[in-house]
Amino acid sequence: MQTDRRKRIKSIDMLRGLVMIIMALDHVRDYFHYDAFFFDPTDLTKTNVALFWTRFVTHFCAPVFVFLAGTSAFFVGQRRDKKSLSIWLLKRGLWLLIAELTIIKLAWMFQLDYTTTLLQVIWVLGMSMIFLAGFIYFPKKLMIVLAIIVVCGHNLLDSIAPTTPISSGIWTFLHVFNIVDLGGFQVFVGYPLIPWIFVMPLGYYFGELYKPSVDSKFRIKRLFQLGLGLTLLFFVLRMINIYGDPYTWSQQESFGLTIASFFNITKYPPSLFYLLITLGPSIIFLALAERWQGKLTDRLVVIGRVPMFFYIVHIYVIHFFAVLAALATGFSFSDMTIDIWVTLQPELQGYGFNLWIVYLIWIILTIAMYPICSWYNDYKTAHREKWWLSYL
Repeated sequence: MQTDRRKRIKSIDMLRGLVMIIMALDHVRDYFHYDAFFFDPTDLTKTNVALFWTRFVTHFCAPVFVFLAGTSAFFVGQRRDKKSLSIWLLKRGLWLLIAELTIIKLAWMFQLDYTTTLLQVIWVLGMSMIFLAGFIYFPKKLMIVLAIIVVCGHNLLDSIAPTTPISSGIWTFLHVFNIVDLGGFQVFVGYPLIPWIFVMPLGYYFGELYKPSVDSKFRIKRLFQLGLGLTLLFFVLRMINIYGDPYTWSQQESFGLTIASFFNITKYPPSLFYLLITLGPSIIFLALAERWQGKLTDRLVVIGRVPMFFYIVHIYVIHFFAVLAALATGFSFSDMTIDIWVTLQPELQGYGFNLWIVYLIWIILTIAMYPICSWYNDYKTAHREKWWLSYL
């Protein structure tokens, strides 16, 4: 297990850096792809194989963020008592909620009109940390069992549909991808709490595999066993085609789309299958990456050490250049002033580029972001006395 002088675990930073870069691909697609304004890339009646897999690969991002945030909390807890860790989690959670509603909202929309608010991954990360601040007081075995039950069984809740406005609103925050009307204010709940708030405790106790007392060979063996087990469970249950996702797979008009149907799993909220096929291979990656060396891996590590900084900056950069692209192709700045989500802006239908241009923009963005992240990582390392840096 490779660490630097701050005892950071390189394989974990490497995975986090990789999913940050993959995440940027999805956001570039949202702001630059022509088809994004007409249909969802997972709509098998309209998509194509290349577009589907472009979207699918980005599914790994949110589960890895939430899971590894729990693991990072475990590492912090090794240097603090439980009360101190709980306070640390509460502060981080509240900061993420504030950031979601201010600087991140501004980045996505280029306006701060609160008649519509979108709650996304940063919101659920913050809420998961707030819940974890309490969950760490649960007995370890009880918490793990409870989290596994919820993660595996929450799709049994899919059919619940409260009928009153209050109960429906509460249930949306808990388990439905929907809009809640709060008397003139609309809240688009993109990431309902269940099962995300139970994924983070699993990541928290996953951190025990990285204790200094754990032999690296034993850890790699356990990582392979766990990662392969989760991945194989996905394939077995998906083949059975009964439970694990609101939508079953089916034969399509081509072999490529049939395979796509098999992997067309639900993200909002994340189904059991979604979590199995994303976390399983991610844990296998951690096993493989434990002893990887090289310039590319070092660059992934750098990005993985400043995830919040990368997240905020890359959204502003993507949106800024999307405005320039829109202006250059006959659209106005107001067309890129977003109300709910960029692909839902009817004014932008007809704007955008083909998928190859999207990939080119993504590659340029990734290359451009690295020196910025490297500078900030060095600055953060050299100024540890500045407490606010730990929040970015």
